Amino acid sequence: MKIGFVGAGNMAEAMMKGIISSGMARSEDVIASDMQPERRDFIAKTINVQVTGDNIEVVRSSDVVILAVKPHHVGPVLDELKPYLTSDHLLISIAAGVKISFMEQHLNWGVRVVRVMPNQPCLVGASASAFAMGKSARKEDKDTVQKIFESVGVAFCLDEKLLDAVTGLSGSGPAYIYMMIEAMADGGVLVGLPRDVAVALAAQTVLGSAKTVLETRRHPGELKDMVASPNGTTIMGIKALEDAGFRGAVIRAIEAGAKRSAELGGKD
Repeated sequence: MKIGFVGAGNMAEAMMKGIISSGMARSEDVIASDMQPERRDFIAKTINVQVTGDNIEVVRSSDVVILAVKPHHVGPVLDELKPYLTSDHLLISIAAGVKISFMEQHLNWGVRVVRVMPNQPCLVGASASAFAMGKSARKEDKDTVQKIFESVGVAFCLDEKLLDAVTGLSGSGPAYIYMMIEAMADGGVLVGLPRDVAVALAAQTVLGSAKTVLETRRHPGELKDMVASPNGTTIMGIKALEDAGFRGAVIRAIEAGAKRSAELGGKD
């Protein structure tokens, strides 16, 4: 499989590494374009893939084209590539908020389009992604996209109407977790811990808790109850969080992110 990237930013870099390390493609079967010569040089040296400043060369060289440009560049880039993208191509877009219908309007009929919402932990192979299929996409395209994004984390195929919710939850969610880690570390410093130790303990606590949810498949509420013993330290901390409206604030943050994603996508 020949895989091309139009845009070679951080997300594209992470995906290239995942695709190659998983064996989905060899480095010589991957090509990436970028407007910045220094970025092309970096990608060529660190990942050992072919690079170019020509988006059209990427399309001509690839079976799968991954569109990894900023959302406002999607229209102009697709207009440039329209004469060269055919039904033989699978086009995967990771541009946030850009709807499948918009992309299909800028392409010839038959181009197989899939829209994906990955998230930042893709950079460390721990992405939480969701994707939706375009009108011309095939069953084998679903399998291909699933494999690509599972090489850098987990991936779920959903109706496109749910991708705004995904954006609000897992797309924006890492920022909320970073804020929580920072706040937990600040709390640790407040009660006497060295800053580096506090940050490491907070980050590892989040990592371990997430791993426990995923691997035990127990409800988060059940696991929380297992930590909170009667009249103990944890239940007192939980009360402090509830007094501050912790869960309601998190729920409202997810809702706000999903609403903004819908607005950016041009929905009513």
